Amino acid sequence: MAKTIAEINEKIKEGKAVVVTAEEIIDLVERKGLEDVASTVDVITTGTFGPMCSSGAYINLGHSKPRIKINRVLLNGVPAYAGLAAVDIYIGATELAVNDPLNEVFPGEFKYGGGHVIEDLVAGRKVRMEAFSYGTDCYPSKHWEREITLQDVKEAVLFNPRNAYQNYNVAVNRSDRVLYTYMGMLRPELGNANYCSAGQLSPLLNDPYFRTIGIGTRIFLGGGIGYVVWQGTQHNPDVPRTETGAPRLPAGTLAVLGDLKGMDSRWLVGCSFLGYGATLAVGLGIPIPVLDEEVVRCAAVSDADLFAPVVDYSYDYPQGTGKVIGEVSYAQLKSGWIEIEGKKVPTAPLSSYPRAREIAQTLKSLIEQGSFLLTEPVQLLPCPARDKAYQEGGD
Repeated sequence: MAKTIAEINEKIKEGKAVVVTAEEIIDLVERKGLEDVASTVDVITTGTFGPMCSSGAYINLGHSKPRIKINRVLLNGVPAYAGLAAVDIYIGATELAVNDPLNEVFPGEFKYGGGHVIEDLVAGRKVRMEAFSYGTDCYPSKHWEREITLQDVKEAVLFNPRNAYQNYNVAVNRSDRVLYTYMGMLRPELGNANYCSAGQLSPLLNDPYFRTIGIGTRIFLGGGIGYVVWQGTQHNPDVPRTETGAPRLPAGTLAVLGDLKGMDSRWLVGCSFLGYGATLAVGLGIPIPVLDEEVVRCAAVSDADLFAPVVDYSYDYPQGTGKVIGEVSYAQLKSGWIEIEGKKVPTAPLSSYPRAREIAQTLKSLIEQGSFLLTEPVQLLPCPARDKAYQEGGD
C-alpha cells in the first residue's frame, strides 16, 4: 500500500508513526517480509559521521562603527573569503592558518584550519577576528579587530557544497614508501586499507536512486536542523550498480545548509590529517519516508550487500587513471581485514559507525516525539540508473 509524506507527517504529529533505523530495518525485513514492513513502518532513519572536506560557513559579522568594507579577514589566523559583500564572509573547512608551515617540514601537522574555527564557534569559544580594507566614502574604516563568539555575529550558516558521499574508495598504497593522504596515512606495499562510509547506515546508500531525498529534504545536520539545497559537487549517479541499486563506485553527493547557531560541536569537529591538511568532521542524518515496498527493499541492504572499490593511492588515484584493483563488501571492511592481490590487509575506518548509529537513533527519537517532520523534496538532477530501472518495470 502506497503512502504519502503528508500522511506520514499526520502520523508523526499524532505520535503514531512507526520509526526504525536503517540498521533495524534489515532484521525486520528478514523476519516479516517486505510487504508487512512497508505497510507498518513509516520512516527509516540513517546517519553518518566523518570528515567532509567540502564544508564551510558563511557569516555576517554585523557592521562596525565606522563601517568597513572588508576585503581581507582572518579568524584565529585562518583566512576567510571576503568577496561577498561588506561584512559577509565564508570560512572553508580546509583553509589553513597563515603561519602554518604546511609541508615544508614533512609531514606537516596542519594543527589548525577552517574546520577548527567552525568547531570553536559552535562550542561557544571566542575567536579573534581581524579585518582589513582599502577604505571608501561609504565604508571609511580600514581595520577592525575584536573577539567574536557565535552569538555576537548577526547570521552564521553552515553551507557545505559536498557532503554525504554515496559510497567511496577504499584507499591502499602499492608503492614502497609511506603516503600521507586525505584518506589518512597509507603504509607501503598494501600495509593497510582505509575507508570512509557508514555502509548500511549511510544516507544515500539507503536511497540509492534519490526517490525520497532531494532539494528541500529536512535533515539532521551538525546536531541541528538542516536541509538539502542542491546536488553536491561531483554528483555522479550514473555509475555501475548492484541488483538493489547500490552504487559500486563513488556516486551521488549533497549540498546541505543549516543554522550554525543551532548546532553542536559534538557533531562538527575540526580535524588534522598528517601530511595532507585540515578538514571538518560532520554529523549528518536523513529520514527516509516509507512510501512503498521499493523504498524498503532499497533500505534493507546490509553491509554484506554493499561494495566499495579498492584504489591505489600511490599511482592510480593521483594520476586519475580510474583503475580499480579490487572490490570488497562493507562487511569485509568492518571485519578488520580484506584480501587484496592475495595479501591479507588490515582495514580502518575514517568515519565513526557508533556515531552514525547515534545520529540515526537521535533522529528516530525526534520523529517519534513529533518534533521533526518530513518535507516534500524536489528531485535532484536526473539519475539515469533510476530512470532506466523504472522504465524496465520498477515503480
